[in-house]
Formats: sequence, C-alpha cells, structure tokens
Amino acid sequence: MPKISEIEPTPNPNAMKFVLKEPLTWGVSRSYDSAQQAEQAEQADDRELASALFAIPHVTNVFYVDRWITVTQDGGASWPELLRELAQPIREAPAAQVRSEAIAQAAALDSDDIDESAMSAEDRAKLRRITDILDERVRPYLQGDGGDLYVVGLVGKELQVHYQGACGSCPSSLAGTLSGIESMVREIDPEMVVVPV
Repeated sequence: MPKISEIEPTPNPNAMKFVLKEPLTWGVSRSYDSAQQAEQAEQADDRELASALFAIPHVTNVFYVDRWITVTQDGGASWPELLRELAQPIREAPAAQVRSEAIAQAAALDSDDIDESAMSAEDRAKLRRITDILDERVRPYLQGDGGDLYVVGLVGKELQVHYQGACGSCPSSLAGTLSGIESMVREIDPEMVVVPV
C-alpha cells in the first residue's frame, strides 16, 4: 500500500498530483478518462484503483505512473474535501512491488504502440528522433506537473500526440506546450505540424 508523501497543485486548477512513497507502477503509465475506461482495464489492480477513484463524485480523469498519481475533477468540488476522499483508495492500492509480474508484461505490450511497419525508413528515423526529443526535453517537465504525453502517430507531416493526466485538460498544455513541441520537431522537419488527439 503506497503512502502519500505529499499533494501538489498542478498548473491545471482542476488537477492535483499525489506524490507517493512507493511506486504504483515501474515506468508504465495508466490514463483513464471515464469510469467506463477504468472498468475495461486489463489488470484487476488498475481497474480497482481507477474505478474506486471514479466512484467519487466530480472525478473526470485518473493518470498515474511510478510514484505519482494525478486526479482531475470537473471543477464542481472543493479540493480539501475531495482530497480526503481520494486519499483512501490511493492508500489502499497495491504497490508496484506486489504487482511486478503483471506490470512487466504490460510494459512489454505498451512498448510498441505505433505500427512502424507501414512507415518509410525515413519516417521511422524521423519518429525515433522526435521521440528522443520529447523524452529528453518535454516529458520530464509534463511529468513534474502531474501529466504526460505520448505520440499516437506520424502521418506525413502531421505528428499526433495525446496529453494525459493534468495536461489533458490544461489550457497551457493545449496552447503553450503544444507550440513549444511544434518548434522542437520543426528542428527535424520544418514543415511538421503537431496535432493533439
């Protein structure tokens, strides 16, 4: 059972980040935008945690990886009261060490989300360079604010990305961060556009 080390606000006023003393996962992120998505989680532990959080009124997104979990609300709840309700299922969730075998299997499945077989060698190389830039220069900052992003695909000159956690509904992600990402990927291809999906 992970203990909560601290609770931090995020740039998104409707999201809070719980920093944990023990990891929930080892490098495998989980993001749910609805109770229905939570119910469809492959791993029972993921399903139980996300479902318990969505059972609390006003919760609209649950995102976690390693030693932190970000919960987003619809703006209709008082944070002090909501934080007390959220703390219980978070504390009751099994730590990653307990779940290590299932997590290792999930990590292997999540590592190849994009089908590169239909891409040209040039596009595969471009995608690897873009991913390296995002991993080094963008994702650590988003994760520090309780969110993340991943690449959904590369179609021609269009890079499709998906924001998670606090970043999923944050106005600064969809404006400033997106513009910054586009500037970085244009170092690789000056005609590249970045589209959030």
